[in-house]
Amino acid sequence: MRSGAKVGIVGGVFALVLGGVGYGAYNILDGLGDSGVGGGTSTAADSSEVRSGPVTGEEIADTSKKFLAAWAEGDATVAAALTNNKAEAEPALTGYSDTAHVAKAVITPGKATGSTVPYTVKATVSYKGATKSWSYASKLTVVRGLTTGRALVDWEPSVIHPDLAKGESLETGESSTASIEAVDRNGQVLTKEKYPSLAGILDELRKKYGEKAGGTTGIETWINSANADGADKTLLTLVKGKSGKLQTTIDAKIQAAAERGVKKFAEASVAAVEPSTGAIRAIANNRADGFDAARRGKVAPGSTMKIITAAMIIQNGLGSAEGAVECPPRVTWKGVPFHNLNNFEMTDNPTLKRAFARSCNTAFIKPIDPLGETKRDSALHTEAGQYFGLGGNNWKTGIETTDGSVPESQDAETAASFIGQGKVQMNPLNMASVTATAVNGRFRQPFIVPQSLDNRTFATATPLPPGVSTQLKAMLRYTATAPEGTATQAMANVRGTKGAKTGSAEIDGHATSDSWFTGFSNDLAAAALVQSGGHGGDAAGPVVAEVLRAGP
Repeated sequence: MRSGAKVGIVGGVFALVLGGVGYGAYNILDGLGDSGVGGGTSTAADSSEVRSGPVTGEEIADTSKKFLAAWAEGDATVAAALTNNKAEAEPALTGYSDTAHVAKAVITPGKATGSTVPYTVKATVSYKGATKSWSYASKLTVVRGLTTGRALVDWEPSVIHPDLAKGESLETGESSTASIEAVDRNGQVLTKEKYPSLAGILDELRKKYGEKAGGTTGIETWINSANADGADKTLLTLVKGKSGKLQTTIDAKIQAAAERGVKKFAEASVAAVEPSTGAIRAIANNRADGFDAARRGKVAPGSTMKIITAAMIIQNGLGSAEGAVECPPRVTWKGVPFHNLNNFEMTDNPTLKRAFARSCNTAFIKPIDPLGETKRDSALHTEAGQYFGLGGNNWKTGIETTDGSVPESQDAETAASFIGQGKVQMNPLNMASVTATAVNGRFRQPFIVPQSLDNRTFATATPLPPGVSTQLKAMLRYTATAPEGTATQAMANVRGTKGAKTGSAEIDGHATSDSWFTGFSNDLAAAALVQSGGHGGDAAGPVVAEVLRAGP
């Protein structure tokens, strides 16, 4: 045992404390004299025999105890040797005390589930005379070493803290960015605790605008972002800096509805904007990986893309909302068949508006053939960029966003693009903007802080020609109100002037399609994605409806 270590009974298990100051650990061990790091009873993990097959319950218990005890003692070398990646584990574990300035830690393991062992950490962080308690829960998994056959901790940075990812590190010190008090458009304070989906956004806003808002730095524990341009994530505040007030475009009521909405389904994301201005009113996510897909995602939008395709058809003189179309069960483009859901067809003299409401794929592929090969391969790309502000990588929203991508295409990918497949990539913020443009008649770049704050240049686009917006709005309204509309059920309890479009996107490797839905009510447009959620009206639809009901 290390010099100065003292052992005593605490609640039926033992606590190890170095000099009464360093690290402590609760460990469910067999004997008080065994720290779990050296000595003690021999196990299969200590044997020279190279074992194979799944780790046993005894190995899981033994390895996790030894690792947690070594970590708790502050012995990064021994703890790292009990993982399957010593080279990465050792500096991370060393940094827990040296860089994160954790002065004391008590680690309490819970009951294993399979080969995964949960535990809680109760730590004390100290820096330049400032001290604060810090508690959190994490977990580790024990695996069989590929070459040694030993039972080892499967090393991930999240072993140290659940929010820590590859390439990131913990640090305590004087914060590099000034504190902010972000408020919504009505002056209501926005916090990570009340609006968890805004956590990353608030960190970004602080990094970018904290000093402009008049804030000062404090002493904090944070995660250093792996991305040089990314925002660090604050985990603990030891000494608060002065917070500068930062006005945002978020509407707290709409944001709260967005938070509720995404909780209805796993892997759900939603964004809402004001069509008349482009102001972002809400962004929310409910994803296991923590990724902000609502503003940074890049996936196929399915039939919600037909809003842009419809505009392209109308502007190129290929059809109109009330014009007749054909909706056969399937069509062929460059030898590749495209079909409707369950091969349905419309034989009762359908119009483009009705085909839009029923989400007839073939009606949005067949009419475009007369454009000629050269123009039809670029027509959607041109429409999306020139009139809907997409694909230019030039949105200056105030936070990191992706602007949608509608590249030129060839052969069957061209037809796939018309129905939101192929190489077309969007996220809910993009599709909320598309709907807002269709309703407003011109693109207004989304933004979350005023342009005047830093005089950044907003992206612009050409207004839609006269009559196009009127027809698009009529098609959206019909889809959300007509008995045959695929969005009618989801929008039933949304009041005011309303419209919507459903979408489903097939993704390689996914058994179930992604669910998309975009809609508007009065001066609010919202779009949602539920990955692997199925039909648009079933999953993404209720999320959007929840948001729209909170609007004007």
